[in-house]
Amino acid sequence: MKNPGQKIGLMIGGAVFGTRERIRKIRGQIMGEKTAEAGKVYGFTVDAIDGQKKSLSDYKGQVLLIVNVASLCGYTPQYEGLEKLYRQYSSRGFKILAFPANEFGKQEPGTNAEIANFCRTKYSVSFDLFAKIKVKGEGICPLYHFLTTESGHNGDIPWNFTKFLIDRQGNVVARFGPQVEPLSKELTQNIESLL
Repeated sequence: MKNPGQKIGLMIGGAVFGTRERIRKIRGQIMGEKTAEAGKVYGFTVDAIDGQKKSLSDYKGQVLLIVNVASLCGYTPQYEGLEKLYRQYSSRGFKILAFPANEFGKQEPGTNAEIANFCRTKYSVSFDLFAKIKVKGEGICPLYHFLTTESGHNGDIPWNFTKFLIDRQGNVVARFGPQVEPLSKELTQNIESLL
């Protein structure tokens, strides 16, 4: 660069931009806006229900619905809706990642093998099931720690069948409570907007 004044101008501009970005991030944290790093969800490795390690980076470019599930819950029939949802959109790049958890009324007491058998025989589940984890409190799974504290859709998981929607770039774009049915317009419209 031949002009020293131009170089100084670029340096000042970069400093101002950097300051603006820091202010934007701090403002986002104060206002509760999404500040999670894009694609951070892909940095986690979890155990599949059969015990095999699974990197969430394998899902890059897919729209994801991450949901904590249980076999003995009043919401357990949502498995049927989740399976229909998966079959409806899977060919367009949609995946469901289900994580059994036993924090709420001890409604997921079974072993991983028992859970897998229940899901496949009772609800014909074909979407991805993972090993039982903790979704809140001491020993929380790192993925769920991220989802509930850093994703921009923060807050403790209130009950089974809480759902997080992830776009193709790995951003957590929405969170739905347990009462939101898998085939509800609220959820399907959000999924369709990302496909």
